[in-house]
Amino acid sequence: MKKAILAVFGSIICVFAFAVQAAGSDSGRIGIIDFQRILMESEAGRAVQARIQEQGRSMESDLRKIGEEIESMMQQLQRDSMVMSAERREQQQQELEMRRYDFQSMQRKYQSEFREMEIRMVEKLQNEVFGIAETIGKQEGYLLIIERSAAVYYPSTIDVTDRVIHAYNEQFDGNL
Repeated sequence: MKKAILAVFGSIICVFAFAVQAAGSDSGRIGIIDFQRILMESEAGRAVQARIQEQGRSMESDLRKIGEEIESMMQQLQRDSMVMSAERREQQQQELEMRRYDFQSMQRKYQSEFREMEIRMVEKLQNEVFGIAETIGKQEGYLLIIERSAAVYYPSTIDVTDRVIHAYNEQFDGNL
């Protein structure tokens, strides 16, 4: 019985010894990438940001125009309300309320579209960046490359962000 227990215990020790040795032989490097920096410094990241800002300005311009029309309608109604018939005043107020409702609906629609576009473009960029990081990891023998936000501490020597930016800029063809 003691021999059986010793044999099992001995084989467990051997398995752990081989596992530690195998893990030690695969001790590759660990890398960190800073996605926010890639978004700010890479050509594709800057193109994505420019497109998002352009779309945002366009939507804001449309909303501002409609807001100015509503403001003008309100001023017109206030100015002319004393000389209008009650029926005409009510009609103008209803029209103004419909324009306000349309404005609010358009504002919600634009916000939703803007968020969806932003998420879609950043996710596409993120997938491409992570693919490049994976390629670099395989080519250069990294055991692990993680995004900076997932690390509590890391030395700057393991940051591979510059290599990822360089590789991404080389492959970026200008299409988003």
